[in-house]
Amino acid sequence: MSRHRTGPALPRARGALSAGVIGYLQDSGPLPDPEGARAAEPYGDDLQLSLYVCYELHYRGFSGVRPELEWDPPLLAVRAALEDRFLTALRLDAPVDAGLEDVLDRLLVEPVRGSGVSWFLQDRGELRHLREYAVQRSLYHLKEADPHAWVLPRLSGRAKAGMAAIEYDEFGAGRADRVHARLFADLMTDLGLDSAYGRYLDEGCAPMLALVNLMSLFGLHRRLRGALVGHFGAVEITSSPASRRLADAMKRTGAGPAAEFFYTEHVEADAVHEQVVRRDVIGGLLDDEPELAADIAFGVTATSFLEDRLGDRLLTGWQA
Repeated sequence: MSRHRTGPALPRARGALSAGVIGYLQDSGPLPDPEGARAAEPYGDDLQLSLYVCYELHYRGFSGVRPELEWDPPLLAVRAALEDRFLTALRLDAPVDAGLEDVLDRLLVEPVRGSGVSWFLQDRGELRHLREYAVQRSLYHLKEADPHAWVLPRLSGRAKAGMAAIEYDEFGAGRADRVHARLFADLMTDLGLDSAYGRYLDEGCAPMLALVNLMSLFGLHRRLRGALVGHFGAVEITSSPASRRLADAMKRTGAGPAAEFFYTEHVEADAVHEQVVRRDVIGGLLDDEPELAADIAFGVTATSFLEDRLGDRLLTGWQA
């Protein structure tokens, strides 16, 4: 059988787990023992890269990797062990400590002066900071909305209609040039970066890998559909004000019109999406399956926990 030629190159390994997974995909070695995942750092480079590589087989795959490995039983067994380690850690580190309405309401609180990544970039960010931020976010934004599309077959009625409406916007509302992944590629070009899909996987830090893996984990498992909806709600509810600050940062630094436009587009679109996701997607899912309230709340808290980890990683480097 001819080898698969599309997709980015496989990344460099970051430990024994990822070396085993990558070697297996290259037909050059055995898979790691699934038991090894239980001792791995759940948010560390080795486990998160291993999981990312496994998940990427469900998106565009990798150059030279046989497509049938997407559903390879031994590889799926390793992936399941990695997922279990990651999900168990998240349930311990991002517990739900309030009811769903309170968890969602917290997302709406905006400080007069914040200290997160978007605040830093708005006030003090230089082009080098914006480039580094774009490199990290490219692991998600060049596939923007794809992980969330997995949940559509798992929803029905109002929740499904609301989710599909938002996804339609994310995918350009019928216009290829307005697909958000395309807009982010244009942003990268303005910043002098390579916009090829998967180009910066080797540069992706563990906290960013974990964020993208969270979306795939929730999206690919029907039992976690509530958590995916909670994650999606957290993203859409917090996006608009952060995007406004990032648009200001792009304008202040002269990053370029496409770089600025990506975030101004999200200011407008996500202000509308916020209402739809809370009223129709979350509200509709709760009408159909009220027992998923705790899962939705967990999706929110896990997203906030991993976003904070990424923010701490970036700000520590920038402020040093």
